[in-house]
Amino acid sequence: MGEHQAMTYSDRVAVLTFRKLFGLCLLSTIFTLPIFAQAATEAASAASVSSVVAASPKPMIMPKTLPSDGPSASRHLPTAPITSSPEINRHDLETKAGKDAGKLLIRSTPGEARVWIDGKSMGTTPVLLIVAPGKYGIELRGQRAETARAEVALLPKETREVNIKLELRYPTRVSLH
Repeated sequence: MGEHQAMTYSDRVAVLTFRKLFGLCLLSTIFTLPIFAQAATEAASAASVSSVVAASPKPMIMPKTLPSDGPSASRHLPTAPITSSPEINRHDLETKAGKDAGKLLIRSTPGEARVWIDGKSMGTTPVLLIVAPGKYGIELRGQRAETARAEVALLPKETREVNIKLELRYPTRVSLH
């Protein structure tokens, strides 16, 4: 056999096919290497940042005062209205009661319901309030989602006991027919 052999048609097709496949593989490797490199770099940087953060936690610094509700208030820190405690609310009612103050004793069935007078928390039942004469909206909220509402009108120097039965918000029993 000589140095140069004549190639048959099928041999030439095989060589061309091999060259095309080799070229495609080479091109795909060249174009996908930067993608793999970028993914590897991102993964490495994420791992190094998370390990640094985990290794050296920084203490959270809280502002000493919250922004006011004025025009300079921060839009990024929403502030909820601060509800005062029942003791403060009862004290406010008593100081506004004046010399014609009346007494209002609120009880509930079941007991130990939270009492709200005109939208302000007053504690749990039974509760004795010293209030100025006038109309008051009473709302009771029980421990198991029971609720009740009532309105009371109190005359000067009047003492009134109000017993309110709470209603369950959800039924305790369901029957199917």
